[in-house]
Amino acid sequence: MGLILPYPRGWAHWFTRCQGHAEQCIVMHMSVSVAVAGASGYAGGEVLRLLLDHPQVEIGALTAHSSAGDRLGMHQPHLPPLADRVLQPTSAATLAGHDVVVLALPHGASGPLAAELGQQTLVLDCGADHRLTDAMAWQAFYGSPHAGSWPYGLPELIHADTGKRQREYLRTARRIAVPGCNVTAVTLAAQPGLAAGVIEGADLVAVLANGYSGAGKAAKTHLLAAEGLGAAVPYAVAGTHRHVPEIEQNLKIAGADQVRISFTPTLVPMSRGILATVSAPLAPSADPAQVRSAWEEHCADEPFVHLLPAGQWPSTAATAGSNAAHVQVAYDQRAGRVVTVCALDNLGKGTAGGAIQSMNVALGLPEGLGLPRTGVAP
Repeated sequence: MGLILPYPRGWAHWFTRCQGHAEQCIVMHMSVSVAVAGASGYAGGEVLRLLLDHPQVEIGALTAHSSAGDRLGMHQPHLPPLADRVLQPTSAATLAGHDVVVLALPHGASGPLAAELGQQTLVLDCGADHRLTDAMAWQAFYGSPHAGSWPYGLPELIHADTGKRQREYLRTARRIAVPGCNVTAVTLAAQPGLAAGVIEGADLVAVLANGYSGAGKAAKTHLLAAEGLGAAVPYAVAGTHRHVPEIEQNLKIAGADQVRISFTPTLVPMSRGILATVSAPLAPSADPAQVRSAWEEHCADEPFVHLLPAGQWPSTAATAGSNAAHVQVAYDQRAGRVVTVCALDNLGKGTAGGAIQSMNVALGLPEGLGLPRTGVAP
């Protein structure tokens, strides 16, 4: 018989009592307190939307920077249950005492704040500060000192050397770096072929269609509706996007001997969503008949990654509002290249959904708890 706890004092108390016995612990009425820093932004708002439907979460402090003192409803009117909550200044003192802290902050702001939070607190960083393991790559793309690396929050990431998925390395994590949204899309599209050895990583081409919410809420001329409606505009072209080293890092873990990728994101007139089209040469030792089976094998047991029936291609509308990623793959015989496409919601699976999925794993909860698997199309 497992250990049955009434769980009156939060996750940290339960975790301390159950260390080494998590599989035997049956937690009744478990309530996890979660604070969200950066609650007025797009990512913070999406985290809160999902947390409101999480059956074992109590939403704690909500903080902001320039919006501190405002009611949340002024910035997130789609969240009526939290509309009257007042945004507090973002500080370690305000965030302390919660079981989980989600940092939905600009790049560079998470490191110093996280350092002030206790190690019993599970901290999820939706920014880029702790994603990269290579300090030189961080400095080259972000131009600031590296804050160090945390366990990476993509449960589906394949470790080719062990055959394990990243969720195995998240089960006892107290700090988690949530992936970049573009990175998640490209990784889920390409990693099955690399892990199975059917595509080559040295000649990858990725072209993405991106919704405007990925650029954040800051008022910028090129993000105005008058500029974006009816237009498709590339950005961070020719290897300059900050997600490039993170993509390379993931695909090497997934089995690529070397990674060379041409990565081009494009803003298109939709509020949310990513459609990532990735192509790579068929490996010399591979047979075209092996292509689809590689994706079938690696997607079969993933609750949020859906390989569509042959011939049906992903649509961003089908994943909007969900934590799902839809994937398709085909072999272009004329070009000798494998083409794979992944659609996901950049705010859902690409950010907030991925954070909560990783939170569930780290807390020993069912991985999909509180996360929608279905989109809201049309």
